[in-house]
Amino acid sequence: MKTLQFKTNINCGGCIKAVTPTLNQQAGAGNWQVDTANPDKLLTVTSDQLTAEQVMQAVEDAGFKIQAA
Repeated sequence: MKTLQFKTNINCGGCIKAVTPTLNQQAGAGNWQVDTANPDKLLTVTSDQLTAEQVMQAVEDAGFKIQAA
């Protein structure tokens, strides 16, 4: 398993709820989390198959900004 981290603008429970279906489909439930207490709103994804580009595209498709941490 590799761990990918990204800075996002996912900053509240409502934002997490909005992006949950997309990330659950891409990474699988329980394989990702957003640290909204961190100033960078760090998204951490654990996966064997996903690339950083795939995660970034999924989050952008859900309407959020994302960049590599």
